[in-house]
Amino acid sequence: QVYKGLDIITNKVSPQEQRLCRHHMISFVDPLVSNYTVVDFRDKAVPLISYIFARDKIPIVVGGTNYYIESLLWKVLINTKEKPSSAPRPDSDKKVELEQLDSAELHRRLSQVDPEMAAKLHPHDKRKVARSLQVFEETGIPHSEILHQQQEEEGGGPLGGPLKYPHSCILWLHADQAALDARLEKRVDDMVAAGLLEELRDFHRRYNQEKVAENRQDYQHGIFQSIGFKEFHEYLVSEGNCSPKTSALLLEKGIQALKQVTKRYARRQNKWVRNRFLKRPGPNVPPVYGLEVSDLQRWEEDVLKPALEIVESFIQGREPPAEPLRMEHDEKENKRSRRVCELCDRLILGDREWAAHTRSKSHLHHLKKRRKLEESGHAGGTVGDSGDAETSDEDGSLPL
Repeated sequence: QVYKGLDIITNKVSPQEQRLCRHHMISFVDPLVSNYTVVDFRDKAVPLISYIFARDKIPIVVGGTNYYIESLLWKVLINTKEKPSSAPRPDSDKKVELEQLDSAELHRRLSQVDPEMAAKLHPHDKRKVARSLQVFEETGIPHSEILHQQQEEEGGGPLGGPLKYPHSCILWLHADQAALDARLEKRVDDMVAAGLLEELRDFHRRYNQEKVAENRQDYQHGIFQSIGFKEFHEYLVSEGNCSPKTSALLLEKGIQALKQVTKRYARRQNKWVRNRFLKRPGPNVPPVYGLEVSDLQRWEEDVLKPALEIVESFIQGREPPAEPLRMEHDEKENKRSRRVCELCDRLILGDREWAAHTRSKSHLHHLKKRRKLEESGHAGGTVGDSGDAETSDEDGSLPL
């Protein structure tokens, strides 16, 4: 929402609602800026929060990109410039330059300058590996060392530095998955009815058509990584160059893809809240109050009334009537464990990711295929040389 334009696809608050309460951090970045980062966001938002506090007002940070909210709550980001700027940098970004390199080469370079960080990051996670390299190249200090410094500060923890605003309160609006999915599908339909295609068509014509013609479109940086743009890429580039029937099929394909990716993103948002807020290790975690929004007919009773009671109690220094949510953090879980699934030829980082991988369809498919081969090998061994069958079974055993 920081970018100018694409108001429908980014679900910006309406001008009418903006007139009811002062809004900040909306529509101020040029869409052609591709290197605007969460650091730029934080460096502009923090002075605004201080300005609001100075006027005896309470800043309300509205999601949902939870990574950006986390950057405001905790000291978790690293400045790689001597003088942080509130405006995005016009020059080419070092991280973007690094991302042009091969994943293996990036990981090799990081292993040379920061082996601890290289061991924590997946070799194929190009963006994180490039970021760690950028930190080292622009500060001269290994990324892992800076993270250790943050964690060792008073109030710091395994996920970063201390809480920047100790008297914070988080309201988490959550819904039953079926109700949420239905609402998100309707939202996409409403966006199309509100003129989504005209907005995308105009934006494509003004900003992306030339890049597509030169085959240098980039859906990994800037506003072009917004949900909804790349889903309609085929429709936009083929419009006018294919039959009406084909165009209609591509349009429907884009709409369905937008619905799917929106629902997937909502699931990731909920997962982030659970893992980074409710299960966050360490003492400095703001209270998180859950508000059930599955039934919009009960908005007043289930959301508005309890939210006002919580906030009023919070302002007055009283204990809110509601209990904050908290999930137990598994002290034994190792988020940086490294396992190689030889069956799938994949490197898996983290205990939870390994457990999920061993239950995944692709892994179970390979496992089933493997067992069939083993069974056929055993069957062949009963007719031929039994020693060969035993050797085959022994050599093929895998740590699953």
